[in-house]
Amino acid sequence: MQFHLNFPVAPLSTDIQYQQELLLMGSCFAEEIGEKLQEHRFNTLINPHGILYNPLSITNALTSYLDGKVYTQDDLFQHNDTWHSWDHHSRFTGITPEATLDNINQMQAAAVQSIENADWLILTLGSAHAYVLKENNRMVGNCHKVPAGNFYKRLLTVDEVVTALDNVMHRLFFRNKKINILFTVSPVRYIRDGVVENNLSKAVLLQAVHHLVNKFNRLFYFPAYELVIDDLRDYRFYKEDLVHPNELAINYVWEQVVKACISEDSQALLHQIADINRAAAHRPFNRESIQHQQFMRTYANRVNALMEAHPELKLGDLLEHFR
Repeated sequence: MQFHLNFPVAPLSTDIQYQQELLLMGSCFAEEIGEKLQEHRFNTLINPHGILYNPLSITNALTSYLDGKVYTQDDLFQHNDTWHSWDHHSRFTGITPEATLDNINQMQAAAVQSIENADWLILTLGSAHAYVLKENNRMVGNCHKVPAGNFYKRLLTVDEVVTALDNVMHRLFFRNKKINILFTVSPVRYIRDGVVENNLSKAVLLQAVHHLVNKFNRLFYFPAYELVIDDLRDYRFYKEDLVHPNELAINYVWEQVVKACISEDSQALLHQIADINRAAAHRPFNRESIQHQQFMRTYANRVNALMEAHPELKLGDLLEHFR
């Protein structure tokens, strides 16, 4: 008896490899998968603007990288004795404008470099609902707990999303001749917008993404949304808030990412690194025992061998651990 609907995930026609550079942007689900990639030592930059949910805020961030924008105090505002940027997540909030700008522009510089060199841009779209400041009609990437009365919320149209992404894709392809773009739609259910409203939002994102994927050869889609909503399809795969996929669901989606998106050679290397990560997490009963010392030497040798065979991998911290 079958208790859930599983479906084959078609492999990408162009796969991801270890020697490539990856830039991930979008919702909190982008961070979950990005952390998995970092854990397995892919060259990855995650959310230089912090978490962004709606596609227009994501395209605004990409435009700032393509323009080489440097943020100044004119781009900030003060609220509750701290300084914020409407374009950025609250992780960049600082006590002083200098501290906020330092954090923002450090990540901005890294993103400007990444947009020039990245082999993959992975975009996870979270919601088609956007928040706009009433005073100047400016769309914001984050509300920073400013009272809700200062904003109005609206559902973006498919045409708006397609136009914004289409424009930035053309600029990006002109600037970076090798970059591929992988779209996902976040399986996080934004029920604070309403259940019906969340479904409408996801429908806008799905329609816009598939329109673009069918238009460009270098655009791809990975069904993270469908894997959680249609394959797992059970609240036991969600955290207590019944909104965010839990660790079991994230690991399931990650397994499908590896199978469908990572090259066979890189998959083999990934599994070796996963084994070393598990060994590094091992907590012995007796660190001074002969058996444990031999265990540490064995894995130090394995890390050394990997570093010699794959000099692009940054494994120095693992080597130090086993030494």
